[in-house]
Amino acid sequence: MKRFVVDASVVLTWCFPDENSAVADAVARMFKQGNSAITPSFWPHEVLNALLVGEKRKRISGDLVQTFLTDLASLPIVLQGLPADAVFDRIQRMSRQHGLTAYDAAYLDLAKDNGLPLATLDGDLIRACGKADIEVIGR
Repeated sequence: MKRFVVDASVVLTWCFPDENSAVADAVARMFKQGNSAITPSFWPHEVLNALLVGEKRKRISGDLVQTFLTDLASLPIVLQGLPADAVFDRIQRMSRQHGLTAYDAAYLDLAKDNGLPLATLDGDLIRACGKADIEVIGR
């Protein structure tokens, strides 16, 4: 079994019918093969917010949001938290170093700290992984 870090951009493509990604498909296969993921503790909030915005913009229905959330909750994804001082120090430094949002820096930090590959569709985060010598799934 393999572990990896997954960000919101990957899993959200599974829910929005107008998005398609070979990386997201590969991650879905990884879960089906028994692999597991870790992600920063804010991940469910980020995913939920994007789904609610999608519903508000009529991209998806409320029923599909609920079904998707139920399916996501069954995946082997473990949330990893950091104490506030680590966020204010490490994540801030990484964000500044790579020109990332604090959220994306948290994904990068988690992958680097655990020596794991990262599944993302975010271009800035992919570039930062290259600079930080972190494997990006599907690249």
